[in-house]
Amino acid sequence: MKILVTGATGTVGRHVTEQLVKRGAAVRALTRNPERAGKILPAGVDIVAGNLMNPETLRHALQGVEAMFLIVSSDEPSADLNTDPRVVALAEEAGVKRVVVLVGFEEGPVEEAVRRSGMEWTLVKPVEFMANVLSDWGPSIREAGEVREFNGDAPSARVHEGDIAAVAVEALLGGHHGQSYVLTGPEVLTRKEAVRAIAAAIGKDIRFVELTEEEARQQWRNQGYDEESVEFFVQMAVNPPEAGYTVLPTVEQVLGRPARTLVEWAAEHKHLLL
Repeated sequence: MKILVTGATGTVGRHVTEQLVKRGAAVRALTRNPERAGKILPAGVDIVAGNLMNPETLRHALQGVEAMFLIVSSDEPSADLNTDPRVVALAEEAGVKRVVVLVGFEEGPVEEAVRRSGMEWTLVKPVEFMANVLSDWGPSIREAGEVREFNGDAPSARVHEGDIAAVAVEALLGGHHGQSYVLTGPEVLTRKEAVRAIAAAIGKDIRFVELTEEEARQQWRNQGYDEESVEFFVQMAVNPPEAGYTVLPTVEQVLGRPARTLVEWAAEHKHLLL
């Protein structure tokens, strides 16, 4: 079975690609930057160029594909990506039988099109990625031994991006049709608690510096986020949705093992935080 992975060089997509290869699947990786993909994806992956905002560029990539991992937006702050829902009809027309969608903050036109399609479908809905630590906090941890953040008491049940991918892989390989999986980590930590956990895992003192709202807004702008994203981040800090800090057993139920902790994640990424 040939599986198309869109966003194959992204935070989750790269893990999906690597895990599928380890499971012996034939993987085709869709990317807007094939040269970069060739440097970071496993050997044997069929890399093709395409743009999810321009469905016609996917016709070649979809040929012979039975299952597809579909992202809706990019997880990189500087990347402009909003998947065109017409991709769903194009995939079904090409003979794709199963699609797994990585949902963003909420469902939209792509998810609606998937639900209406004749394909088997699974929606994967993670809360905050543990990997966000690298982009949001990584530079200041490495350079200054500190995290500068707004509302240190804001809670989150952060989930390991590798666990998100593992659930997606199980769904791609079959048996999860019609499921909408909300994925969390195994614990709720405030931002201050998360920083302490990371510090313990990597063996480095890390100070937590509480920012005012305006200071935080400017910091996010400096990191490349647009005003819509900045406003979203403020609301997540001030009034986070209950779903974002409610631990669910979904990862363990699907994978047969516990979801990984932030301490485990930090230990795995220690070399990127020192």
